[in-house]
Amino acid sequence: MRLGANYNVPFESEEQYDEIIRDLGAEALTCPLLPDTSPSDVARYKAWLTSTGLPLAEVGVWVNVLDGDEAKRHANIVLCQKALAMAEELGSRCCVNIAGSRGDVWDGYDVRNFTPETHDMVVQSVREIIDAVKPTRTCYSLEPMPWMLPSSPEEYLQLMKDVDRKAFGVHLDLSNMINSLERYRDNRAFIDRCFDLLGPQIRSIHLKDVHLQSGLPCMLHEMQPGLGELDLKHMLRRIDQLDPDMPVLVEHLETYAEYKEAIDRARALRDAMSI
Repeated sequence: MRLGANYNVPFESEEQYDEIIRDLGAEALTCPLLPDTSPSDVARYKAWLTSTGLPLAEVGVWVNVLDGDEAKRHANIVLCQKALAMAEELGSRCCVNIAGSRGDVWDGYDVRNFTPETHDMVVQSVREIIDAVKPTRTCYSLEPMPWMLPSSPEEYLQLMKDVDRKAFGVHLDLSNMINSLERYRDNRAFIDRCFDLLGPQIRSIHLKDVHLQSGLPCMLHEMQPGLGELDLKHMLRRIDQLDPDMPVLVEHLETYAEYKEAIDRARALRDAMSI
């Protein structure tokens, strides 16, 4: 696998960006450009990326394509189409968003998020984004979330069947789906379910850990790799068996030092995964 960070360093100069990436020890990258980036700046980044030989794991576009305001929903769909087109131009493994929420918080829980109507809305939005671009080198994907579709590998499989587009792939954030004590307790079995069901379609992976904090009600917290209770050695073994070049990114940290520490922790887990 290729370890990296979902850490959007501004691409102000090739020299500065190159120095940061080398210091992090990143073996895979996430795109630092916004979907509305000018073609000339996209070309400049593409030239730099080609010169490094590093794989581009993902182009992120974090907007709510299920927004209740029709004008905002349409604008967000267009932004996703632009991001997917940029991912295609750059040869990214995937373009990733979340499915969207029916509530007031764009990435939050709403009681309607799991209704059949919402499932159909997600299917139509993914088709609308893919069909406008028709990518052949990249794919559009959805990051799993605890409180919206897809929140399980089975829900992801059903979405893929219903979307019915070759350019719809899997972005795996396994820790985001640890939303119950059953999955937390039997997380090795859940890891196997994810890879058994989704493996061939996985294009990029986020690597995080989960810790069960004492107190009521049940409180599951995201942690740096190696600081929680997930069987990440087993997960890394499954990743390596699936694709030795799979990009695996740490994320959601506050400082550069924390990102560097997280990559180092992930590298230590990788080195120890055969133990």
